[in-house]
Amino acid sequence: MNYAALFRSLNVGGKNIVKMEDLRQFLLDLQLDRVKTYIQSGNAVFQSSLDETALRHAIGDGFHQRFGFSSDVLIRSVDELLLLIDLLPFSNAERLAAEAADPKAEHFYVYFLDYPPEPAQLDTLRGACVGADQVCAGQRELYLLCDQSIRKSKLAARASKTFGTATVRNWKTVCKLHELMSAL
Repeated sequence: MNYAALFRSLNVGGKNIVKMEDLRQFLLDLQLDRVKTYIQSGNAVFQSSLDETALRHAIGDGFHQRFGFSSDVLIRSVDELLLLIDLLPFSNAERLAAEAADPKAEHFYVYFLDYPPEPAQLDTLRGACVGADQVCAGQRELYLLCDQSIRKSKLAARASKTFGTATVRNWKTVCKLHELMSAL
């Protein structure tokens, strides 16, 4: 099966530094096949016969031993990533309107979660929402469309607090990971 591993808080603000070649070698040492990394924020794709739970344990435990600190890792199969893309809740018009507001900023993000978002969490999140930012629930993720940028978004700040173990990727990265997984 083809998988993506999404590491949380790697190479952010000069902390938890891991070179992607070192991450790639670590995953190869775990006997994962056809490992490729993508950009410096802790993304890897690979093949394995293990299931998600076994992969999370092997990668999580081994990561701490290898690099000396912990990093949450979320695993998604190629099918899950395709479904995430297919279930895109925002129209092209909504995405284009956000991009027109600030063409230099990224506007569309996915928060990857360990579990399906609970309705009470979503209600709290939406209740605190001010402005034109939008959030929608997926299977085990949240989709966020920012009117300006994620750095200025109060909704994004609240989502990060509400879903503390989530890891966030912009839409371009999500699509690129799916492309890399499909090519394995």
